Amino acid sequence: MLPSDSAPTGPLGPAAARLVAGDLLVANTWAAGRGEAQETVNPADEQPLWRINSATPAQVDAAVAAARAAFDGGEWSRCGPTGRRDLLLALADQMERHRAELEEIVVADVGTPVSLARTLQVAIPIANLRWFADAAVRGPRGGYDEPLRPHFGNVASTSMLLREPVGVVAALVAYNYPLYLTVWKIGAALAAGCPVVLMPSPRAPLAVAALAELAVRAGFPPGAVNLVQGPPSVGEQLARHPDVDMVSFTGSETAGAAVMRAAADTTKKVVLELGGKSPDIVLPGVDPDQILPAAVLRFTRNAGQGCGATTRLLVPRQRYDEFAAAAIAALESLRVGDPTDPATDVGPLISAGHRAGVLARIGRATAAGGRVLCGGQAPPGPGYYLRPTLVGGLSNSDELAQEELFAPVGVILPYEDVADAVRLANESRFGLNANIWGPTTEAFPIARRLRVGNVTLNGGGDVRPESPWGGYKRSGVGREMGEDGLAEYFHVKHLQWRM
Repeated sequence: MLPSDSAPTGPLGPAAARLVAGDLLVANTWAAGRGEAQETVNPADEQPLWRINSATPAQVDAAVAAARAAFDGGEWSRCGPTGRRDLLLALADQMERHRAELEEIVVADVGTPVSLARTLQVAIPIANLRWFADAAVRGPRGGYDEPLRPHFGNVASTSMLLREPVGVVAALVAYNYPLYLTVWKIGAALAAGCPVVLMPSPRAPLAVAALAELAVRAGFPPGAVNLVQGPPSVGEQLARHPDVDMVSFTGSETAGAAVMRAAADTTKKVVLELGGKSPDIVLPGVDPDQILPAAVLRFTRNAGQGCGATTRLLVPRQRYDEFAAAAIAALESLRVGDPTDPATDVGPLISAGHRAGVLARIGRATAAGGRVLCGGQAPPGPGYYLRPTLVGGLSNSDELAQEELFAPVGVILPYEDVADAVRLANESRFGLNANIWGPTTEAFPIARRLRVGNVTLNGGGDVRPESPWGGYKRSGVGREMGEDGLAEYFHVKHLQWRM
């Protein structure tokens, strides 16, 4: 039952609404926040959706204390690898059982089109959770205990490496892919043996709250999974907290820097995924009609609200007009509208303020000499929609080519030759993602020259749970997913003895 101070205010169905059991989860008990109230809005129709109440500092302390007790001798600390696997599998089963409700929540809370919600927002996180369940048993790369070779120096000795959970983890999640990003964090943390304190984005908190409720139903012991909500000050309190051993954050570069500064007070470990301004390189011999429909989806999916969106389209100068025409045709074919409609390609942005900021940047780009080749406007009617947009006439140093917009807006930039394309691709303070269109034999050596953490050739393939995600430069610190992402949640202890 919902606490009296936390209530739905909008159109979620009864089954979906029941998954959002309260504002805070502390030691498996739901409670209402005693801090400032905030009403969330459905971005598709601008109607009130839910009222949440922020955690007070004392309530944040209580959530951290519950996680600390779980780690320092509570039932969670005694689960062992097999027990952790079974709990993670039970959580995956709960997500499967409630897929329809989770899809409904994500569509209403984020504005993701339902066709994408079914896959990237729900189905893939379930698969990733099952991968982490298996990882809990086999352990991190090298194993929980890794023997080393004997050493014959002044003292003959042998030794081993012990990989032990880092401790209490604060997991701060962005709004754009709430379930996916949460599973990246709690899947690895719980597989390693670390209890978590979750904090969703106040822009879209409901899916993360629903996942916390499913963790309770899956049987996780008290303190293993906790949840608090609120403004950035709540996240800063978690990052500064002396009983939090690690912070995993996904969000903007500015917010990530604030988290890092807060965490520095106690010199705790941080993993940060901070977005990018990723290039999409089209090699000279490519047929534009073959690749542009897929290329534009790479920066319009989820209304462009994706950290890996390849928003800088780099094309040969001598074929610039040809590629621009094909991109315009592909963008204008996309259907913008109701995210509950399976035929919709592009849903709304998350808020009115965010859309206004994007439109202001497009306005500055045109004032500086850029040309809106298509889109660039909000369609009439309710909802925070923005027509898919392509801007030309800019240089790679212009604001629109350097700043992450988190919107369905791409910039088309000409290059002189392949060396120039590589230079332009690398001229960014970010280094998260890239794609190259062209023959694999030509694209592969180019991929090696890009200063980014992830490269796909010709669109890549399925999302693979064993592959790490993270970036170079200001795109973040550390990795999520895969063996490298799992390793972030361990300390390595060297144990040595005389032979």
